[in-house]
Amino acid sequence: QVQLVESGGGLVQAGGSLRLSCEASRSIVSIDTLGWYRQAPGKQRELVAVITTGGSTNYASSVKGRFTISRDNAKNTAYLQMNSLKPEDTAVYYCNVREFVDNSWRAYWGQGTQVTVSS
Repeated sequence: QVQLVESGGGLVQAGGSLRLSCEASRSIVSIDTLGWYRQAPGKQRELVAVITTGGSTNYASSVKGRFTISRDNAKNTAYLQMNSLKPEDTAVYYCNVREFVDNSWRAYWGQGTQVTVSS
């Protein structure tokens, strides 16, 4: 089991920046992937960014070049640095971790943090 706690959301003007944090309840060294997802009102949850154990990253095309995902294994924490924010980035942002244990994938979610970008 892994408990995840997100923080860092808030209200920001367009063009501004925020850094989201996702702290895990245990070591993330063995976690296969750490990811950030978001869900806007009336829309499906979508992948924003993901980072693997080896440090490989992948981003949604809508955030590429503006957002950066990172992980600090020593602090059991993943981050999402969001720059040049746009009103369409407004959503609840969720942290997700996936690990392969006992021949099956397990996934865990945080409770979400609201990001609101005003125009």
